[in-house]
Order: sequence, then C-alpha cells, then structure tokens
Amino acid sequence: MSNNTLQEPVKPTGDAADALQRTTWGGVVKRLLPKSYLLLVLVVIIVIGYYVSADFLTLRNAENVIAAASIVAVLAVGQFFVILTGGIDLSVGSILAMSTVIVALTLQAGMATGLSVAFTLFCCGIAGLINGLLVVWLRIPPFIATLAMMSAVKGFSYIIQSTSLIQITDQTFIDLFARGTTLGLQNPVMIFLVVMILAAIVAKFTTFGRSLYAIGGNPEAARLSGLPVARNLLITYTMSGLLAGLAGLIAAAQLRQGSSLIGVGYELDAIAAVVVGGASLMGGKGDPISAVIGVFVLATIINVMNLVGISSEPQLVIKGAVIVVAVFLSSAGGVQRISGFFKSHFGRRTAQAAS
Repeated sequence: MSNNTLQEPVKPTGDAADALQRTTWGGVVKRLLPKSYLLLVLVVIIVIGYYVSADFLTLRNAENVIAAASIVAVLAVGQFFVILTGGIDLSVGSILAMSTVIVALTLQAGMATGLSVAFTLFCCGIAGLINGLLVVWLRIPPFIATLAMMSAVKGFSYIIQSTSLIQITDQTFIDLFARGTTLGLQNPVMIFLVVMILAAIVAKFTTFGRSLYAIGGNPEAARLSGLPVARNLLITYTMSGLLAGLAGLIAAAQLRQGSSLIGVGYELDAIAAVVVGGASLMGGKGDPISAVIGVFVLATIINVMNLVGISSEPQLVIKGAVIVVAVFLSSAGGVQRISGFFKSHFGRRTAQAAS
C-alpha cells in the first residue's frame, strides 16, 4: 500500500487531548472562571468604591462592613450546608430573632452569661432539629417545612417577647460577642473566621462533609450506597439552627437588645450569599469559604451604594441583578455556556494554529 494514501487525521487522546483543550479559549475560560470570578468581582467592586467615595477605603468603613457582614457570614455557613444537600432553610432569620429574644430575656432574669448563651443555642438547635424532622420523617419539602418553621418561630418570639424590645446591659455578653477583641481581631470577626475554617475542614476532609456532597448530587444513589442520609440531614438542619442562633447572639450584642423583628430578611441575604459564592441550588456543589466571600461581595456592594447616596429601592434592584448573574454562573450552566461560546468562536482558530 502506498504511503501517500490519504488517511483520516488522528484525533489526540488522553494527555494530548487535555493539552490541546488547555490551549483553546474554551478550556482556559472553563478552568479559570469558576475559580476566579468571585474574587475578581470583589476586587472590581473595591476599585469602584475607591473611585466613587473617599470614605470607602478607611479603617472605620472597613470595620462597619465587617461588623455588618459577620452576622450574615455565620448564617451563610449554616445555609451552605443545607443548600449543599439540595435543601433550603427559610427559617434562619426567624431563629436569629428568637435567639436575640431568648438571650435578652434570660440575661434580664439574672441568668449567668455562659448559661444564657448555652440555653439560647440549645433552643435554636432544637428549632433546626425540628426542621430536619419535618424534612426527613414527614417528607415535607424543605421549602415548605422551613417556611412553616419561619412563621412558627416568628410567632413564638413575639409571644415571649411581650414588649417592643428587651434591652441588654450585660457587659460580659456585649464584650464577648461585639466589642471585645481576640488576637487583635474583633470578636465577631474571630467568630465567623473560626466558623468558616471549621466548616471548610468539615466539608473537605471529613466523611460527613463528603457525604453531604453525595446527598446533594444524588440522594437516592447516596442512600443505596449505604450513606446515613436521614441522620446527616438531621445533623445539617440542626447545625443550621445552631449557627442561626450564634448569629443572633452577635446581632443581640451589637444592637444591645432582643426583638422578634431583628431577623427580617436575613434568610434571603444568607441564601443570596451562598448562591453568589458559587453553590448550586440543586445541591452537591460549593464550599463555605466561597459562601463567606459571597457575603462580602454583597455587603461591599451595599456599602458602596450607601456611600454614594443610592436609596434603598434601587439597591434592591442592583442586588437582585447580582443574584441573577450569580445563579446563572453557578446553577444555570452559565460557566459552560460562556466557555462553549469562547470555544466555538476561538477554539477552532487556536487548534488550527497549533496544528
């Protein structure tokens, strides 16, 4: 047979194919965008804030942003684990408010600070456990179960509050969760950093964390493979309730009061932060550190808008647009669509040039 016989070009496989893919625009975008877009967005927002307001890059403003974000950051970590399993927790804002009311009432009654904090977290953990029982045992969809709990907890908080608000004067409690410092950092900052780091370790390096990814990816496959799906879901919702209670303690110390109205809208902020952080609402994707970065993306946007005098209504529109873009990138296949666009328009040219 002649060596000049025309043959089909051999397509590269294995490492050669991977190397070729990495040389295309589509491959570059697909590898870099999921890892870098969040930090890039945060940097862009900071640069914009620097140019639009002279007060943005000041120590006082940074402290204000971090103090406000610390509450949502703790909430977002708990919400992340629930969303990781394919669920959602709409009750965390109400549990946060209940936490402020319970700790304010117990401190007012003369209970020791440590015992008051422990009792408050216990009550919030029970609320989270009830969420888990509704989802696991009664098989109520998480959206409905936690929506019902949101209403029930809000009503309970209002009933036990009995007055418009309850003042907190316990200086030990205020220093512990608001004004005090540890290792040079304000205690709220230290709290959310510890929570974030522990959550990252649990998600990445423990059997429990890896099982949550499996449950979010395919609950039935996780069950058939022998994973304790029901137990892990109960733990996840209980953990969300506990972290909502911890966020409530920070809020109560910062505001020095307990009120059933404090937590309004916090559940949506936590969900938005987790989604902005790249987690998928379908479950099985994301990490707690990115969720916390999502908190600071939203908090920084709001801070910049406040500094330039944008009223609350346009702020809601801009915030909604940011959430839509984040959902597009994380849950609606946005990264794949963008990488596919670059691959289809530029990938062929790069591949032809390489050949």
